[in-house]
Amino acid sequence: MQRGALHTWAGGLAVLLVLAGARAAPAAAVRDDRGREIRFAEPFRRIVSLYGAHTENLFALGLDEAVIGVSPHEVYPPQATRRPVFSYHDGPEKYLAARADLVLIRPMIDRGYDTLVRQLERHGIAVVSLQPANAEEMAAYWITLGRLTGREPQAQAMVCTFREAVAAFQELGRTAGPRKRVYFEAVHEAMKTFQPGSMPIFALETAGGVNAAADAEQVRTTNIAFYGKERLLARGESIDVFLAQVGAMNRPTLDSIRNEPGFELIRAVRDGRIHLIDETIVSRPTLRLLLGIWTIGATLYPATFCDGGAEILIRAGLEPTEAPCGASPPAAQP
Repeated sequence: MQRGALHTWAGGLAVLLVLAGARAAPAAAVRDDRGREIRFAEPFRRIVSLYGAHTENLFALGLDEAVIGVSPHEVYPPQATRRPVFSYHDGPEKYLAARADLVLIRPMIDRGYDTLVRQLERHGIAVVSLQPANAEEMAAYWITLGRLTGREPQAQAMVCTFREAVAAFQELGRTAGPRKRVYFEAVHEAMKTFQPGSMPIFALETAGGVNAAADAEQVRTTNIAFYGKERLLARGESIDVFLAQVGAMNRPTLDSIRNEPGFELIRAVRDGRIHLIDETIVSRPTLRLLLGIWTIGATLYPATFCDGGAEILIRAGLEPTEAPCGASPPAAQP
């Protein structure tokens, strides 16, 4: 073979090998909470998030520009509230017009709006359904978000930050003095609390509190657990603090709790030790769960957590702005 022909042959072979390598390069893949395997050759760059926790985590990963749409109920971070609003009631045309390449949902939407999911997938838009059930699953969830968006190192850093802060809070809780027994209300009207092991209970126990309703029965596959007024009142004298989540599914006030018939049998209610907690810092799988831990710790053990816990939060990159430090508990009604 002549030298020129050899060069031509070798060059052509090199091109073929490069092309073959490109074709053979394995696509990245994740499996979502509904069992779908999503394969993708490059990170997603035009994302619609239909769950506030997804939105918050995407911003925490530095993906401000990649989030092109959010749900109607966004509250954090403030930048998210200025993004175009999408809903699972919208048709696929709106998502196509926005050139979305990924729609992030959670299993509740997946179950209730499967027609939209199928339509989006049929038009080539990836749909990923994620929602960790507890704090232990949160790390894998963050890593999945990082893998989908090309931010896996940042997601790993979030996991490390969270675990270090949790360990520090746990150590602080061990030094806080006698443990306080806490009833943590999830839904006032139905007398429901949280399932043992759920994120709110994780936050409570990490802060050194004792779950007064550890025998509550889980409601379906949610983090909510049924307790009932009769059982709650039967152990009312042993409850040191009454916490109530406030959010979309539970909107109690201090007065509604104080004036609930029979609640005078709960020692915490009689003594005015009732505190309302924002659901977005105790029920969502985001870094702000650390803020929830601190808020609960500062409520139960202010002398230990107000300053010591604030230092932990600051090291984790969060602002300690929502705990009741320096404020006395609400006075009981006469």
